[in-house]
Amino acid sequence: MNLYEKHKALIERAQQAISERIFYAAYPEHPKAYGDDAPKAGEEEYKNFLNTNFIGLLQDDAKEFAGEEVSPFTMNALGIKYPVYDSAEVIEKSKVAFKSWKKIAPQERAGALVDTLEEIKKHFFAIAHATMHTTGQSYMMSFQASGPHSADRALEPIALGLAELTRFPENIIWEKPMGKFSVKLEKTYSPVAKGIGLVIGCSTFPVWNTLPGVYANLIAGNTVIIKPHPKAVLPIAIAVAAMQKSLKENGYDPSVVQLACDTSEKLITKKFTESPDIALIDYTGSTAFGDYVESIPNKTVFTEKAGVNSVILDSVNDLDAVMQNLAFSVSLYSGQMCTAPQNFFIPSSGVKGKDKNYSYEEVVTKLKESILGITTNPKMGAGVFGSVQNDLTLQRAQNANAIGASVVLETTAVKNEEFNSARATSPVLLEVQSDAHHIFERELFGPIAIAIKTKDTAESVKLAKEMARKHGALTCAAYTTDTATEQMIAEEMQQTFTPVTFNLTGPIWVNQHAAFSDFHVTGGNPAGNASFTNPEFVTRRFVWVGNRKMMA
Repeated sequence: MNLYEKHKALIERAQQAISERIFYAAYPEHPKAYGDDAPKAGEEEYKNFLNTNFIGLLQDDAKEFAGEEVSPFTMNALGIKYPVYDSAEVIEKSKVAFKSWKKIAPQERAGALVDTLEEIKKHFFAIAHATMHTTGQSYMMSFQASGPHSADRALEPIALGLAELTRFPENIIWEKPMGKFSVKLEKTYSPVAKGIGLVIGCSTFPVWNTLPGVYANLIAGNTVIIKPHPKAVLPIAIAVAAMQKSLKENGYDPSVVQLACDTSEKLITKKFTESPDIALIDYTGSTAFGDYVESIPNKTVFTEKAGVNSVILDSVNDLDAVMQNLAFSVSLYSGQMCTAPQNFFIPSSGVKGKDKNYSYEEVVTKLKESILGITTNPKMGAGVFGSVQNDLTLQRAQNANAIGASVVLETTAVKNEEFNSARATSPVLLEVQSDAHHIFERELFGPIAIAIKTKDTAESVKLAKEMARKHGALTCAAYTTDTATEQMIAEEMQQTFTPVTFNLTGPIWVNQHAAFSDFHVTGGNPAGNASFTNPEFVTRRFVWVGNRKMMA
């Protein structure tokens, strides 16, 4: 049985889920699904990486070994050094691998790629600890985001890509009647891969944001070079080592996917982005560098940059339930998710409730109290907040009182019983008037929320729409019990290509995007030009070429 036949049922099930947009999880998010011994074995695997050279990659000729990762929980260096390669040699190996990989039939590529995911699955728990101690995500979030959720997001472009790559027949006999005779042509249709893809990783979600672009490139027949963030290498390094192992065992060139590490003092990203041999670039990170990537000529570029995400409060059934949900969204991973809400637009007249109307002041107080409820809960706070990945993010929250807004709730250090040195802090809640554009029209990355007093819901929507149009937005949350208002909000925000999530309460949050169902980023506003995972995320990575031959 070949690899496609081995994984055909899984691929077809994923294709069905993509078409129907229903709930589907190829890789369960609950740790118990992977066996009782897996968590402990994964922890031991992670510990064995510490204070050593990472030698799991099937790449030779390293110039040196270097590493600078520090755990946001222990504040200790991981002590792991990664092979640093000459960028020209990495590109040359990718060019060689491309010659064979592009010739493989799409079905065969799909089977081989799913097999690499099955190999990565064996390391989910090691990747979880690696993610935790490089990004600051809590253990459970690290496991789910970098393990099963990332694998699902990788399977998505495989399944979608296979459908697009086989959309047209490989060859046909074309015949045109010409009266007493006819003209016959043999026509072939080939999806031609573009070349080498560069995937630039980020420090907060080094696997979840990386694998979709990697697998979209690979299914299309391109080879891939992954340039991880120097402060969050281990999670994706484990995944790449597993991919290379699987590829080699199945008879493919492991250089189809390579890891290219650097350090903060010797950055190499631009050596790759500006190389004429790099045809495609995937990037997640700051707007400034993302704008630079988008400006590079003669590249096919996919970006996810920063956005200013809004919450529009109009009317609710249960204000307590709404504020508990929103407080959790702000607090989750200390606001370090690109989908976290920042701007809370609240009418000066307050918010309509089911049984009473809540004043503006009451709404802000409820939000403050809900955040405090998480902060002061010893069983909840540390696990929700995790730890801050970057000291600059921590300083931004601690110095938020200097940006000119009124401080409703200051950030406070959060005690983590397991890790006394954890860089954990609670969200800061600020308050401004609706004309303070200079404060709320930029992304304040991290645990920062801003209550903005508006004239009415119409102004709230106008401002949220303006922020999305000018600065981009990945999400928008809205609360209204009025059908006409809901329709108005949806129509207005769609004009800026911003998805709206209405009336969430309970254990599901605006931050979350589900594989096979939700599009992560629309690609239609300044927050990014690509989407996980619509057809263009795959089809822009290859070109249909049709050849014709005259038949006698």
